[in-house]
Amino acid sequence: MKLKLNDVTKSYGSNLALSGFSAIFTPGIWALLGPNGSGKSTLMNIITDNLKADRGEITYVPDSGEEENVLKMGVRFREKLGFMPQYPGLYPNFTVERFMWYMAALKDIKKDEAKKQIHEILAAVELDDVPRRRIGALSGGMKQRLALAQAVLGNPEILILDEPTAGLDPKQRIAIRNYISKISFNKIVIIATHVVSDIEFIAHGVIMLKKGVIADNASPQELIKKISGQVWNIACDEGEVQAMQQKYRVTNISRDDVTGKVILRVLSAERPETAAAAPVAPGLEDYYLSVFGEGAERQ
Repeated sequence: MKLKLNDVTKSYGSNLALSGFSAIFTPGIWALLGPNGSGKSTLMNIITDNLKADRGEITYVPDSGEEENVLKMGVRFREKLGFMPQYPGLYPNFTVERFMWYMAALKDIKKDEAKKQIHEILAAVELDDVPRRRIGALSGGMKQRLALAQAVLGNPEILILDEPTAGLDPKQRIAIRNYISKISFNKIVIIATHVVSDIEFIAHGVIMLKKGVIADNASPQELIKKISGQVWNIACDEGEVQAMQQKYRVTNISRDDVTGKVILRVLSAERPETAAAAPVAPGLEDYYLSVFGEGAERQ
């Protein structure tokens, strides 16, 4: 099974939101990583046919069968999709359980199978204790988890998740991340996010989008290797921090509780000109910041 995108381009007036995007997605978790405004949501809405591209083609290749244009497939392709939009439209007067049954009916899932799936999915996203609560009374995090639940319903072959952990606390973030990883077997899962920690250890591949253009495309391990030897910790006094920030590209500031020193995490291709600099193993967030700059959002 493959989902192939070729030269997908979209503009809003004079604003080029997506430029010549080409990629091949196979089963596994794929991350679209980039700051807000980089084109992630535009791409997701084009894949799900909620938005028309100005040019380009998207084709689906089943395990057995011929490659087809997804627009010509129409309903047959949409039946293979599970979509969680960034701003899901939920029905505030529906209860959690009623909404899931409603979505099961739209997806034409048989009653017995729907009952089984709804119970399992609500438990997995930690909403099984509020099945009769109205959606309008749910917290933001609960609504986010319900949006994920409806996307997973029906066991879709292709799962499109736009900022799936937005508004979740750290515990819920980890639980949802683990759940996505668990259900990704034999599925194409595409996650759009600007939160590096959400995908660093579960993504098969990472596509970095910068102003609608692919800035890089590789596995997390391959991306991290590109900045090997370029990440440093510098221990300094609090009064030196501002001068260090002006001299070096500081990506994180912490404090050593034992020594009282301020620890600066620095990106530099050359060893910083201070004896207090020590090399450290890079992570995907370091590479993210090296691509998108210090203004890139971090969570």
